[in-house]
Amino acid sequence: MEVVTIHAAKTTLSQLIARVEAGEEILLARGKQPVAKLVPLQPKGNARKFGTLKGTVTVSPEFFDPLPEQELGSLE
Repeated sequence: MEVVTIHAAKTTLSQLIARVEAGEEILLARGKQPVAKLVPLQPKGNARKFGTLKGTVTVSPEFFDPLPEQELGSLE
């Protein structure tokens, strides 16, 4: 992993970003002290698709019945 000073990063930012896009990680340093890391963004996973579990999950009609008074009292 290469260390680049902030001053050098300001003048070569486009090239540094191209290297990061290619998968490289770069440390930014103030003088000799590392202060930040340039890393490529991780691609987002697949978006959730509505209805994927259709037919595999069922809800019984009793699910919609009112709760007993004893259970309602414990929720308060």
